Amino acid sequence: MRIVIAGGHGQIALHLARELARRGDLAVGLVRDPAQAADLRAAGAEPVVLDLERSDAATVAAALREHAADAAVFAAGAGPGSSAERKYTVDRDGSVLLAQAAEAAGVRRFAQISTMGAGSPPAPGTDAVWAAYVDAKTQAEEDLRARALDWTVLRPGRLLDTPSTGLVTLADPPLRAGAVSREDVALVLAELLTTGAGVGRTLELIGGATPVAEAVRALG
Repeated sequence: MRIVIAGGHGQIALHLARELARRGDLAVGLVRDPAQAADLRAAGAEPVVLDLERSDAATVAAALREHAADAAVFAAGAGPGSSAERKYTVDRDGSVLLAQAAEAAGVRRFAQISTMGAGSPPAPGTDAVWAAYVDAKTQAEEDLRARALDWTVLRPGRLLDTPSTGLVTLADPPLRAGAVSREDVALVLAELLTTGAGVGRTLELIGGATPVAEAVRALG
């Protein structure tokens, strides 16, 4: 498979690229900064410089066609320290743009990294930037579900930089609050994409006791 990843220099995306390469598949990472290309190549990915915040659907669709994408993954994010406004321009609008491009390019398989907490209003008193992030992710999810794509929404819990355990809890929401390593998120994504599991599902993910392949297989 050839899988185009928006936000290709993010930690989950780089883990995903390594795992796909290990399986004999290829990640194509979309990045804003040409200086990030070397990191993608080191992870086994093919870098493409393309800024979603400054592109249109036709341009992104052309990139998907050029690189013969079999699937698209939205793994981009405005990141820590960014404004509430950028939560919308990146976390929401970037996903919408990639989904529009996937439809136009005929790339049906689409995986979106969201967050636990999306789909529900933030609690009263929530920090304004975090509330914007959750709202942006919620709107991105709603947009994706309305599209004629083979979509999967993956909502990880609190993200950790610890090494993979290979053991997770993966289920339809609601799942109890918890944490999961970024590497395990990538392993689950790779398994979902390469097996075709989870289409039309919103899934929540935390660390657990079930091996990744078994957890994905149990989705049916």
